[in-house]
Amino acid sequence: MAENTFNTGTPGTSGPEKPKSNKNGVIYGVLIAALVGTWGYMFYDKSQTSKELVVKENQLDTLTNSRNELQSEYDAAQARLDDLISQNSRMDSLVKSKDKEIADMKGRISSILSNKNATAAELAEARRLIDQLKASTESYVQTIERLEGEKIVITGERDVARKERDSVTTVKDSLGKRVEIGSVLHASNIKLSPINVRRNGKEEVTSKAKRADMMRVSFDVDNRIATTGDKDIYVAITAPDGSPLAVEALGSGRFTLEDGTEKLYTVKKTVSYVAGGTTPVSMDWKQNSDFKPGDYTVEIYQDGFRIGAGKVNLKKGGLFN
Repeated sequence: MAENTFNTGTPGTSGPEKPKSNKNGVIYGVLIAALVGTWGYMFYDKSQTSKELVVKENQLDTLTNSRNELQSEYDAAQARLDDLISQNSRMDSLVKSKDKEIADMKGRISSILSNKNATAAELAEARRLIDQLKASTESYVQTIERLEGEKIVITGERDVARKERDSVTTVKDSLGKRVEIGSVLHASNIKLSPINVRRNGKEEVTSKAKRADMMRVSFDVDNRIATTGDKDIYVAITAPDGSPLAVEALGSGRFTLEDGTEKLYTVKKTVSYVAGGTTPVSMDWKQNSDFKPGDYTVEIYQDGFRIGAGKVNLKKGGLFN
């Protein structure tokens, strides 16, 4: 007979039991997915931030380069303006007439370019102001060129007028000079005579130097077109050694020649001349020293022109020639 065996233990559930590890795996999966998502977002956000930084850096570089270029252009424009002012007084006066406008323009440009954080709009404003400054400079240059052209024309017209005036003056002076020369008296029959004065007052011509007490210059003056009136006649006597016989205490002095230079005269006389006639003239020179042997020359002047000349020789002995 079969023996029935009974199990007295705790009755089990029917079927296999699910492990606890499945639940934990789900949790871990969710956590890992969240972590991966977080990392992905962080990577994406970092990537976007990097791109934005690159864009901003590029924009900053662009602004910096633009500011540097504008600074160079501004320096060049300002240098050209200063150079034009230094070379041309008219340019300086033109610029000074708009001092405040240019000063405000330059001040605004400098303010923008000195600002490292200047915006694109501000740099655009600086660009516009620099272009305006350059345009103003060129406008000034054109104005100066026009004024210089007008000056050249005016100067040319003045030169022509001056040449015409000078030409007329030259002709007039030439005619005047001819009339002046034509009216100068003419001296003829010129004699330079050494005179010996005796104790009784009688005079005689001598040829001996040691006997000569004075020199007498005699001549005639005439001129067909000279007017009637007083004429100053100057006589200049030159000694054998080439020195002029002139002593101020004895009435000698200086007179002006027609070329403007001065000359010493020995004696002077004012002659009353009658137009159309011949007037005899005589002048004596008695010096305070002895006459030396040799050749003496005499020159006669009127109105600065030499109108005659003569010569005499004084010897130690012999006859007067």
